[in-house]
Amino acid sequence: MATDADLEDLPGVGPATADKLSDAGFDSFEGLAVASPGELSNTADVGESSAGDIINAAREKADVGGFESGRAVLERREQIGKLTWNIDEVDELLGGGSETQSITEVYGEFGSGKSQITHQLCVNVQLPEEFGGLEGSAIFVDSEDTFRPERIDDMVRGLDDEAIEATMDERDIEGGPDNEAAMETLIEDILDKIHVAKAFNSNHQILLAEKAKEVAAENEDSEWPVRLLNVDSLTAHFRAEYVGRGQLADRQQKLNQHLHDLLRIGDLYNTAVVVTNQVQSNPDAFFGDPTKPIGGNILGHTSTFRIYLRNSKGSKRIVRLVDAPNLADGEAVMRVEDGGLMPE
Repeated sequence: MATDADLEDLPGVGPATADKLSDAGFDSFEGLAVASPGELSNTADVGESSAGDIINAAREKADVGGFESGRAVLERREQIGKLTWNIDEVDELLGGGSETQSITEVYGEFGSGKSQITHQLCVNVQLPEEFGGLEGSAIFVDSEDTFRPERIDDMVRGLDDEAIEATMDERDIEGGPDNEAAMETLIEDILDKIHVAKAFNSNHQILLAEKAKEVAAENEDSEWPVRLLNVDSLTAHFRAEYVGRGQLADRQQKLNQHLHDLLRIGDLYNTAVVVTNQVQSNPDAFFGDPTKPIGGNILGHTSTFRIYLRNSKGSKRIVRLVDAPNLADGEAVMRVEDGGLMPE
């Protein structure tokens, strides 16, 4: 991470500007390198031309922004992690699980299990790598008052005994799944590594994305780096606050900015970004499923993976991969039980 003194090495950046950049979260050359001139101009009170010079200089120092070979891209992609859903059929559908450095969007009707997925992934991300985890912590931006620590308790207890034992060993907790004191300690330790913030409106939600970047930066070199960022739900506040066609352009512009803030966190800190999305009924659809996600093309183009979740019989849910850059569309079945997400 660059210090204020380091930032002053950039053209047009003096002590006062360096302080403004740091206060706005631009505390690394990498963060500056992926900023836009307009964004930097508004933040640091410099002209767009100067902002462009600052960004270009930061790109040189961070060694980003130029062309590279396809082989170099392949080698970099080997650093990408895959976060398990603990359901073989779903993991296979997703090419191994939810990817870091990507946005996975999960949309579906009320009660289809979207929040169950975000809770389960908060547990799974902390598992040892041999059990499909990423040995990292999680951030949970809660816009619909959905986060329930009691549900995390249920899901930890619902894990496979071998996964529980390995996770306890990793944290130097003596005992096992049959030892209630050890289980309580494990659950408390897992909850400690989930950073939760409640978003009260869309502007606050956008601010929390900036705070999430700070949390990821603070934990980058720690024993538990942030490897998962959940936003549940991404669109609820935007949908409620920007009503009618007259406000559609403003809503989409803000949503676009927010999505790119989230994607930047994923890219900079090798974090899996998982967002849930609400749906609406399309009255023009005479054939097929009339349900479609809100957010329009902005969300459709920015999401790397789009998953449609729908109810089936009882606790069964159909997980349909709608869009992915390198995977075929397909479906899998899972169950939402007291102990979390389970195979069919």
